[in-house]
Amino acid sequence: MKRILFIAAIAFLAACSSKKDPKAELADLKKQRTELDAKIAKLETTVGSTDTTKAVARDISVYEVTETNFKNYLEIQGRIDAEENILVTSETQGVVTAVYAKIGQNVRKGQVLAQIDDKVLRQNIAELQTQLTLATSLYNRQKNLWDQKIGTEVQFINAKTQKEAAENRIATLRSQIAMYKIKSPINGTIDAMELKVGDAVTPGLSGIRVINASNLKAKAQVAETYAARVNQGDEVNIIFPDVPDSLRTKINFASKTIDPASRSFEVQVNLPSSKKYRPNMLAVLKIVDYQNAKAIVIPIAAIQKAENGDFVFIAVNGIAKKAVIKAGKTYEGKVEILSGLKVGDKVVTAGAQNLNEEDTVKF
Repeated sequence: MKRILFIAAIAFLAACSSKKDPKAELADLKKQRTELDAKIAKLETTVGSTDTTKAVARDISVYEVTETNFKNYLEIQGRIDAEENILVTSETQGVVTAVYAKIGQNVRKGQVLAQIDDKVLRQNIAELQTQLTLATSLYNRQKNLWDQKIGTEVQFINAKTQKEAAENRIATLRSQIAMYKIKSPINGTIDAMELKVGDAVTPGLSGIRVINASNLKAKAQVAETYAARVNQGDEVNIIFPDVPDSLRTKINFASKTIDPASRSFEVQVNLPSSKKYRPNMLAVLKIVDYQNAKAIVIPIAAIQKAENGDFVFIAVNGIAKKAVIKAGKTYEGKVEILSGLKVGDKVVTAGAQNLNEEDTVKF
């Protein structure tokens, strides 16, 4: 009986001990939580120092944004032309009796280059000269008589008229005989000789080409589309691929007329005298049709496409950030940025292909 009572007492005490005071239980749980937080922090420190899955900073290259002078060029093909490039031909028909110049010879303006047969004209002048001598003698005699009030006025006027008529006919023949001489109209060099003694010549056909190589120009045809962007005085770089050589200068002439056939207009650039430049040589004109002296420019390779527009990655304190941009003109791999970047930004140029925003980066 005692044994049964003892067991019942123990069971009663156990049941009473299972019903803890709520305040005590709360305090106990908080204590346990504090101990667990300390253990977790300790374990995180230990695991973090040996965790090989932690994100590694990605290697990139950056371009630091600065203000620069951005130029956009219109590139067109042209050629060198001699302003004074003349084929000198005969002014009349005839046979060449003499050639006084040869290819490569420097000649001066007015110099006789060749002679056309003028024998008939010279004979006519000789005959008229005899008539003029007689007419002059008769006129002088008649004038002396007229001064002495001898003879009639009609006789005096007739003698004077005959003398003047002979003079005029001789002057006309001498003008014609000058046409039988082929003369250089400019100072220059003989570039082509298409005449030889014995050739029968006709005006406007074969002749002698004279070029003034010190007065050369680069000429090109510009499409009508650029009429408002290309003007006289614009900066231009000229490249001569066959020399090779280049020149930076300005446009000296831009035509105001559009060719209705080609829908283009002509531009001309004066060239300095140089033995390297030859007429009809190829010339590439790179005309500055847009310029911004304080532009923000980045490499075109740095720009990426997205549904909401173009963007670039910039490095900010070792973290990749997206910057939405608005691009302007592009030339030779460089892009003018109209908005979205500022001076000092470090734009990612290499390593951006698989980069995500907030990735850790190093450069």
